[in-house]
Amino acid sequence: MKQTELLHQNNAQRRIAMRRRRLGAVAIAAALSLMSAASWADSPAQDFPNRAIKILVPFTPGGGVDTTARIVAEGMSEVLQQSVIVENKPGGSTNIAAELVAKSPPDGYTLFAASRSNAINPSLFKRLPFDIEKDFAPISVLVQIPNILVVNPKVPAHSVRELIALAKKEPGKLTFASAGVGSSTHMAGELFKHMTGTDILHVPYKGGTASMTDLISGRVTMYFATMPSAMGNIKSGKLRALAVTSLKRSTIAPEYPTLDELGLKGYQEVSWIGLMAPAATPKAVVDKLSAAVVQVLHTPKYEKLLKGQGAEIVASSQQQFAEFLHQDIANTRNLIESAHVKLQ
Repeated sequence: MKQTELLHQNNAQRRIAMRRRRLGAVAIAAALSLMSAASWADSPAQDFPNRAIKILVPFTPGGGVDTTARIVAEGMSEVLQQSVIVENKPGGSTNIAAELVAKSPPDGYTLFAASRSNAINPSLFKRLPFDIEKDFAPISVLVQIPNILVVNPKVPAHSVRELIALAKKEPGKLTFASAGVGSSTHMAGELFKHMTGTDILHVPYKGGTASMTDLISGRVTMYFATMPSAMGNIKSGKLRALAVTSLKRSTIAPEYPTLDELGLKGYQEVSWIGLMAPAATPKAVVDKLSAAVVQVLHTPKYEKLLKGQGAEIVASSQQQFAEFLHQDIANTRNLIESAHVKLQ
């Protein structure tokens, strides 16, 4: 009887031991599963990029944003050892391209070339299909670019003073082109009108290339062009430059005075260009993109190309970009309200 009881006890102990082993195996499997999941979560950043990256530019080819994006894309291709291509999606005051990127998979393969327009649009449109601060992850502010006031050489004005006098003599006759409603080139013109008390007709285009073409042909009078898009035509004599829109003279073209020093005290309208990704993009991927961009901007070859276009290198951090954008939106709203600037 004792032997039978002992046998039952041994069997029970073996069953308990087997259960413990099974539970242990399950626990190990669960742990391995969690480790695998964590590794999978990290893998997008570790393997990124394993295919081409696309930068959506919300303007036509040839303008300041497009030129800058293409220079930076070339550098990123070298740093990341993967193709970085630029795709132009103009229209909707940059909102078409922005919405496409905001709704793209947040994997780092579709980026947005943001600009000053994206700080202006929240004050311009009552409703936008995205929130530029909440629906995007800032990567870096690439550059800041002063606009430059240029006129067709046939315009009988060789200075800002003469241009203002001409506009007041013939109200409503002069025209200023812009790269689109809500662009920095539009804001610059409206601010000029407000501060000079002139009546100049706004003619919006779908990007800087078309506006530049019509300015050169004489269809429009003037344009507050981004420096990268204007310098070649200024040097060739196709355009006449009168002043820059920054508070300080441009380092690339110091011969041109600022509007501020010409009497329009406090006048400033400077374009900026940055890169953004969809908001839910993994931080490790955004970090990798940000590091690559900053490396490109501090590479002598690309730094020279950008500065040669009149750009000032910024190469901000992600946090600096977020803070800068927030402040620029607030400042723009205050400016529009205080100056009663009409953007539409």
